[in-house]
Amino acid sequence: MDAIILQILNGLDKGSAYALIALGLTLIFGTLGVVNFAHGALFMLGAFVAVTLNKILTLSFTTVDETRTDFLGNPAKIETPYVEAWFGPEVGGWMIEWSVPLAILVAIPVMALIGLVMERGLIKHFYKRPHADQILVTFGLAIVLQEIVKFYYGANPIPTPAPEAFKGSFDFGALLGFDPMTIIYPYWRLVYFLFAMVVIGAVFAFLQFTTFGMVVRAGMADRETVGLLGINIDRRFTIMFAIAAIVAGLAGVMYTPILSPNYHMGMDFLVLSFVVVVVGGMGSLPGAVLSGFLLGILQSFASMSQVTSVLPGINQIIIYLVAIIVLLTRPRGLMGRKGVMEE
Repeated sequence: MDAIILQILNGLDKGSAYALIALGLTLIFGTLGVVNFAHGALFMLGAFVAVTLNKILTLSFTTVDETRTDFLGNPAKIETPYVEAWFGPEVGGWMIEWSVPLAILVAIPVMALIGLVMERGLIKHFYKRPHADQILVTFGLAIVLQEIVKFYYGANPIPTPAPEAFKGSFDFGALLGFDPMTIIYPYWRLVYFLFAMVVIGAVFAFLQFTTFGMVVRAGMADRETVGLLGINIDRRFTIMFAIAAIVAGLAGVMYTPILSPNYHMGMDFLVLSFVVVVVGGMGSLPGAVLSGFLLGILQSFASMSQVTSVLPGINQIIIYLVAIIVLLTRPRGLMGRKGVMEE
C-alpha cells in the first residue's frame, strides 16, 4: 500500500504539468481551432522567466573588506547583491530566496504579451488553413524560440532552487498511520500540485461563471451565431490565447525547482501533452485535465523497478500505448465531442 501511495504522489507533479499544458492546448484548439505546436515553447519561456528574474535578483557588485583576508593573505573581496544593498539584507535576501514564486507576478504580463504577439502576428493568418500547415508553422516557431533561448542561456540546465522553507520532504507515512519515513515526498512537489489545482480551478471558474467565459463557450460551440449577435468573438478568442499562454508560462515557472530549465524542455513536454489532449478528447477541457493526471500517474507506476525489470523501457512508451488503444477504440478521446477526430 505504501508503494502504491508513493507512486500516486510521484505521478501528481508530472500529471499536473501535463494537465496545465494540455489545458492551454485545448483552450486554443477549442476556441481558435488551431493545433499549436509552439505551446510547449510557452512552457519553456515561463521557466526562463523564473531563471531570468533569479539572475537579475542575484546581480552583485564587489567590495573589498580590508579587515578580512583570503587564503593568499590579500584583502577579501565581498560579493553583495544589488537588491540587498538597495532594500537591506533581510528584504533583499528574501527576494532572492523567493524568486520563483515572485516570478509568477512577472510571468503573467510577460506571457500575456507573448501570447498576444504570437496570435496577432502569426497564428491569425492560419485560422482557415489546414491543420498540417498550422502544425508546420507553429513547430517551426517552437524551434526558433528554443534556439533563441539556447543562444542566450546556453545548452546546460540552469538550477533554480525553491525557497528554503519548501526544500524538505513531508512524511506522508506518519500522517497516514504507516511507519515514519515510509512515504516521504518533497514539499515543493506538493506545492506544485496545489498550485496546478488552483490554476485549473480558476480557469474553469472563469469560463463557467463570468459573462466573458460564457460568451467564449458559446463561441466554441457556434462561432458564427455568436458573431451574428454583434459580439466581437475574435477579440475574445485572442484574449483566450493570451490566457492559455499565461497558464503554460505559470506551469513552467513553478516547475523550475523540480526540473532545472533547459532549452528543449518545452519539446519534451509538448509531445506528451498532445498525447494527453488526444486521449482526453480534442476540445474537451475536463478531458485534458483528467487524462493529464491519469497518464502522469500511469507513467509513474510504469517507472517502478518491479515493472521495468519485467518490461524494460515500458515507462517511456506507456503513454503512447494508451493513446493507441484509446484512438483505436474511441477516436474522439475519453471525453471528446462526437464527430471530433472521427471523420
